[in-house]
Amino acid sequence: MKLRSAFIALGLATAGLAFTGSSAFAAGPTCKDGPIKIGAVSTVTGVVDFSDAPKATKAVFEQLNEAGGINGCKIEYSLADDKGDPQVAAQAARDLIDNKGVVALAGGASLLDCAVNAGTYNRNEVLAVQGVGVDPLCFNAPSISPVNVGPFTLTTVMLDYATKNLGAKEVCAFFLILGGTQEAYGNAVAAWQKLTGNKVGLVDMTLPPQGDLTPYVIKARDAGCDAVLTNQVEPGVVQWVKTADAQKISGINWLFLAPGYTEGVAKALADSKQPIYVGTEWEPYTESNEANADWIKTMDKAGLAKTAFSQGGYLAAKVMIDTISGIDGDVSRDAVTSALKEGKELHYSLAGSPYVFGDARVHSPMKSTKIMQLVDGKWTVKTPDWYTLAKAK
Repeated sequence: MKLRSAFIALGLATAGLAFTGSSAFAAGPTCKDGPIKIGAVSTVTGVVDFSDAPKATKAVFEQLNEAGGINGCKIEYSLADDKGDPQVAAQAARDLIDNKGVVALAGGASLLDCAVNAGTYNRNEVLAVQGVGVDPLCFNAPSISPVNVGPFTLTTVMLDYATKNLGAKEVCAFFLILGGTQEAYGNAVAAWQKLTGNKVGLVDMTLPPQGDLTPYVIKARDAGCDAVLTNQVEPGVVQWVKTADAQKISGINWLFLAPGYTEGVAKALADSKQPIYVGTEWEPYTESNEANADWIKTMDKAGLAKTAFSQGGYLAAKVMIDTISGIDGDVSRDAVTSALKEGKELHYSLAGSPYVFGDARVHSPMKSTKIMQLVDGKWTVKTPDWYTLAKAK
């Protein structure tokens, strides 16, 4: 180590000099076998398109490569489309691991990648920094740690906000259940009850993916709910609020998760006087501020849409770059896995919680949100400071 310190003092290490002998003399990451290979399994075609996340990840890596890479090492990024098909997802993961030889996965956003491939990633000691964790396994597997808060933790946070900041006394929740999410949403509600000692007035897990929502809105009114949380995406959010307007309902705060935070929702509900709140997973993407500055610059240079999903992809790439930058020696799968499992806290301006992978059975490091309120058709920041879920006692 004294010899290495001497080289650093002479300025050789900062000039990018790499030693090919003992790793003890390595000045940062090296890549003797060529570009560092990273991949992602995402749903791009099929019922939904989550490609904003991996496209943003790719853009960050490409701009890094243009600047010379990490200590001269460039990144080769492979995106596999699982098409929302479990068999295709499984094949995509095997191809990335066995044929492309990825050292890690980053920026993925998929309906089913975590559920299908978490075991495969774990058996092969390849870790995934998910750009947007969607299904419950994304937050309940040793091989995956998403950079987003996720719908389940955000459910707990929004229930907490309703009582502490909106003064709600009778909080109710309505959930659309897709796949194996029922237990996860149930656990999210239970976590809030355990954390606060409060009780949910009503939990309904029978919301339909489409159809008339009038019976549900009426049910909330008749149950005396003064705050209602639902997990619908953009069309369902719009339909729910318009139904409340049609029924002339008042006195209820309507809370939604991150998928409700869109320009489409704001435009569609511009004339509604209902109190509408959503929780973000990162710094609000509609805000042009210092926290978002580098993400905005990166997306603009790449010609990509500035969306919440692209924030997730951007952040996943940053996590991977910072992790690799801390490696001394060859950037192998083992080296990246070990570095992520060290559990170093990584802080980013557009995230309210430090990101940690670590060596644990499950990973859900992000616990903070910023609440947005829809006012006259515009999203307004309700909590300038991060609203962070307290740790259970």
